Amino acid sequence: MTAIDQPDAPPIAQQQAAPEDRRINWWQEVKSITLLILAVLAFHSFVAKPFYIPSESMMPALLTGDRLVVSKFPYGWSYVSPSFHPLPFLKGRLLGRLPERGDIVIVSPQNRREDYIKRVIGLPGDIVEVRGGQVILNGTPVRQRMLKPLRIPVDGNAPCPPIQFPGALVTDASGKSWCELPVRQEILPNGRSYTIIDTGPSALDWYGPVRVPADHVFLMGDNRDNSADSRAPLEENGLGGPVPWEAIGGRAEFITFSLDGDATWNPLSWLHAFRSGRAGNSLRAAGVTPAQ
Repeated sequence: MTAIDQPDAPPIAQQQAAPEDRRINWWQEVKSITLLILAVLAFHSFVAKPFYIPSESMMPALLTGDRLVVSKFPYGWSYVSPSFHPLPFLKGRLLGRLPERGDIVIVSPQNRREDYIKRVIGLPGDIVEVRGGQVILNGTPVRQRMLKPLRIPVDGNAPCPPIQFPGALVTDASGKSWCELPVRQEILPNGRSYTIIDTGPSALDWYGPVRVPADHVFLMGDNRDNSADSRAPLEENGLGGPVPWEAIGGRAEFITFSLDGDATWNPLSWLHAFRSGRAGNSLRAAGVTPAQ
């Protein structure tokens, strides 16, 4: 019997699909993660970053437990702009401009690499003085208005400690505890206004007069008797007078969310830890017409 000629069959190896290469390209993975980290650091350093409020120095605008957004670009960039402040002091700013009176800014003290948050009160050339808690700018008292006492709910992050707020802890008819604080509206010469707390005489109620040097700003906290700001020396964890504008790291914009500090290990308690009515609050000082 004569065999029928057939075309040569492809080799077995060619008949089967090549097995998929499932090996992980570790170099590509490391490179992708590195690029992601660099992108996040660049965004934090040059555009905006989250910020956590750890103290009561800016009450009532900011409470311990508030989370907010700080924009990095409004004043340009300096040695404190990179995340974690890895650079030593360097004079000058890139595309820099001075803050405005009333801005809330983050600032890095000269003797430590951490961020404080304070309000801009004095600009270069200003003569700043504090007499009995009254701010004097260039010889003119900054306008203030008495407001009715402000009640802040007591919680884990706002316990109303008597050493800071003597006699302020009150309880209403329903049994709820409040921190009742004496407050005033302060109105700067440019019309920007905000609320300050002044619980009575303190060592910080008297300061100056000092002239703010060129390329410096004078910063104060809204909780006037409990703020380590430009009035307090470096040895007492203050800012030690006017600070160079290079030390300003950015401007506070708005609150993203706020936690009351009462959450436990139980995830069901986490939702109840969110403070209502604070998310989205702007941190730009309101304007008041000069005639008011």
